[in-house]
Amino acid sequence: MISRLDLRGRPLEVRALRKALPRAAFDVEAALEQVRPIVEDVRLRGATALRDLSERFDGVRPTRLRVPAEVLQAALDQLDPALRAALEESIRRARLVHADQRRTDTTTQVVVGGTVTERWVPVDRVGLYVPGGIAVYPSSVVMNVVPAQLAGVTSLAVTSPPQKENVGVFTGYPNPTILAACALLGVDEVYAVGGAQAVAMFAYGFDDEEGDGQTPVVCEPVSLVTGPGNIWVVAAKRLLKGLIGIDAEAGPTEIAVLADDSADPEHVAADLISQAEHDPLAAAVLVTDSEPLADAVEVALARRVPQTKHSERVTTALAGAQSRIVLVDDVTAGLAVCNAYAAEHLEIQTRDAASVASRIRNAGAVFVGAFAPVSLGDYAAGSNHVLPTAGCACHSSGLSVQSFLRGIHVVTYDEPALRDVAHHVVTLAESEDLPAHGEAVTARFGDAVPRATDSAVS
Repeated sequence: MISRLDLRGRPLEVRALRKALPRAAFDVEAALEQVRPIVEDVRLRGATALRDLSERFDGVRPTRLRVPAEVLQAALDQLDPALRAALEESIRRARLVHADQRRTDTTTQVVVGGTVTERWVPVDRVGLYVPGGIAVYPSSVVMNVVPAQLAGVTSLAVTSPPQKENVGVFTGYPNPTILAACALLGVDEVYAVGGAQAVAMFAYGFDDEEGDGQTPVVCEPVSLVTGPGNIWVVAAKRLLKGLIGIDAEAGPTEIAVLADDSADPEHVAADLISQAEHDPLAAAVLVTDSEPLADAVEVALARRVPQTKHSERVTTALAGAQSRIVLVDDVTAGLAVCNAYAAEHLEIQTRDAASVASRIRNAGAVFVGAFAPVSLGDYAAGSNHVLPTAGCACHSSGLSVQSFLRGIHVVTYDEPALRDVAHHVVTLAESEDLPAHGEAVTARFGDAVPRATDSAVS
C-alpha cells in the first residue's frame, strides 16, 4: 500500500535528500498554457465569460454571480446547530491566535533629528479563494477571513465554485456550509465562481449587466488573492502574479510524521490517512528510525484504510510516488530529512518531542506530541491551515495577519541631521556614478557639499 525508502547509512546533504525524497507530480508550467486563454477570456468578456466558464467546468450557469444577502442568511439559518457551534469555536480560537500577530508601528531614532518609522498598512482589498471540488471547506473560509479582518482589511470578497447539486434557493451558488461560514464572519461579498476564472475575476473585476435584471453588480479588482486551490487556481495565480499579489502556489497537501519507537502506530496510521483523504495526490510520509514501528504502521494502515469512507482516494494517495515510509539511522538523521523535505504539516511523535521540534527549521506548521494531530490544526488549534507545500516551507510561511500587511518606511530628517550625513550620501552616489543623487542633497545647502562634522550619532 505504501512503499519504503531506506536512507540508513546514506549521506545527509540537502541536495541528495531533496533528490531522494518523494513529491507529488504537480506541473504548474504545463497548466499555464491551458489557463492562459481562460484568464484572457475573463479579461475581455467579464461576467459573460465567467458564466460560460462555470457552465463548462462546473456544470451550472449562475444567474447571479454575487450571492444575494438573503441566500447567505438562509444558509446560516439552516446550519446544523452542532456545526455552527464548531465553526464559532474555530473562529474564536483563530481570532485569539491571529490577534497576537498584529504589528505595531516602530520608530527608530537614527540620529538626533533623523528617524525612520516602519508603518504597517493593510492591503486595500483582497480576494479569498475557497475550494469546492472533492470536499467542502468552510474551515478555509475561517482561515482566510480571520487574519484579513484582524489585519484591518476594509474590503474583502470570498469566492467558491457553484455546485450543480445545490437545489432550491442555493441553486447555482457555492455549498451552503461555505455560505454560512461567510455569514458567521460577517462577509457579505461572496461570489459563485471557481477555478482559474475566479482568480482572473479578482484580478480584473467585472460589471455584471446580465444577471436577473436587477441592479448591476460591480466586482472591483483586488490587490491580493489568497487561499488554496487546484492546479488551475495555482497556475492562474502564477500567471497573474504582479498584477495581483498572491499568498503562495499551494500544491497537494502533505503530512510528514517524525517518529521513534515510542510512537503509537495506530496514531501514526490514523494521521497519515487523515491527510491522504484530501486528494489522490496528497502526500503522506513517515520518517522513523524504528523498523518495528514501520512494520506496525503498515499493519494498521492495511486494517484502517478499507474501513475509512474515502478508502479509494486514500489508497491512491498512499500508493502514489509522493508517499513513503522513510527509514533513517536515528532521530538526528530524521531531523535532517524533515528539514530537507520542508513539509506543509509536520508531526513530531518522539521522546522529548518539544526538544526535537525546536530543531525543526523548515515546516509550514509543526504539531508536537501524541495529542496534537494535524487535523486539530485544520480546524480548531487556532493556527492557520493555509500553509506552504511542495518544499516551499524552506522559504515561505503560512497565511497570517502579516500576509495582509505592507510595511512602509517613513523617513523624517531635519536640516542638521541631513547636513551631518550629506558627505556620505554624495560619496556613495559618486561611487555608483549617479551624481544627481548627490546633487539632490547638496542643492539643499547652496550646491556645496557640507563638511563632515564631529557630531555624535545618537
